[in-house]
Amino acid sequence: MHSNHFRDYAELCFKLFGDRVKHWITLNEPYTFITFGYASGELAPGRCSAWQNLNCTGGDSATEPYIVAHHFLLAHAHAVKVYKTKYQASQEGVIGITLATNWFVPVSNATRHRNAANRSLDFMFMEPLTSGQYPHSMQVLVKERLPKFTQEESKLIKGSFDFVGMNYYTTHYSSDQPHNNSANASFLTDARVFESTELNGVPIGPPAASSWLVVYPKGIREILLYAKHKYNNPLIYITENGLDEFDDPTLSLPQSLNDTHRIDYHYHHLDYLRKAINDGVNVKGYFAWSLLDNFERASGYPLRFGFAYMDYNDGLKRHPKLSASWFKYFLG
Repeated sequence: MHSNHFRDYAELCFKLFGDRVKHWITLNEPYTFITFGYASGELAPGRCSAWQNLNCTGGDSATEPYIVAHHFLLAHAHAVKVYKTKYQASQEGVIGITLATNWFVPVSNATRHRNAANRSLDFMFMEPLTSGQYPHSMQVLVKERLPKFTQEESKLIKGSFDFVGMNYYTTHYSSDQPHNNSANASFLTDARVFESTELNGVPIGPPAASSWLVVYPKGIREILLYAKHKYNNPLIYITENGLDEFDDPTLSLPQSLNDTHRIDYHYHHLDYLRKAINDGVNVKGYFAWSLLDNFERASGYPLRFGFAYMDYNDGLKRHPKLSASWFKYFLG
């Protein structure tokens, strides 16, 4: 989408809803649709390089993810500028962006693996929003395939948020992946990091239903401290944090509602979130994902993330899981 089109769309929203909406998020997890939409082709629009043999509809994993990311950043910044110059003073709301934020643990204390974990973070597209530039590691590794911001664009993007939304679910190991000299480049390998949920066959934490989600509560504090130090202590909302289980038709309804693992997940993440706040991280709010079992992108309905169980065979009847009572009690 051309950034002008996005800006016009955003402005229409500000005009129509700004008297009631006081918190605006321009984009949700650009990293996710850049990676899975244009580098690996697992999500819409399913584009990637043919040489990766990933059954894509066309595309180029070496260039398109960066072009898309570049325009997402610009589209976001243009929307924010319109809000700040024309609507914020009268509507008195705030505007930001939500980023997918994994934490990364180096596989050992060796410098090359510690550097690899830092590169994993560099490639998640936070830095341009705070510095107006792509991270140094990205510039060095991606070279001419990385689009350039004009001076004006750089100024527009730098600091283009009142708050940052962070979606945190999981942590991966990072290890340094020496460059293979094949002619084929891809966003998936440019950071020269091998990322995995396990080390020597041992997962970094208990696995959830989604293959990418392992439970590592400590990571939420680590990523918050990283953001505080690296990005000049921004105002942060945890906009998503949660856990899924597989739909299991063999369970009775009472068994399906007994989600002690979800209570455990939120309890420990909120505990580390409190520690981060005590460490001076400027966290203003926390949203659990999610209220209801939902249609989970490419996976559909077999994954259940909700505090309330949706009965797909009985008119979508909602049944609060044990976690709903726990959360209600926690909030009270």
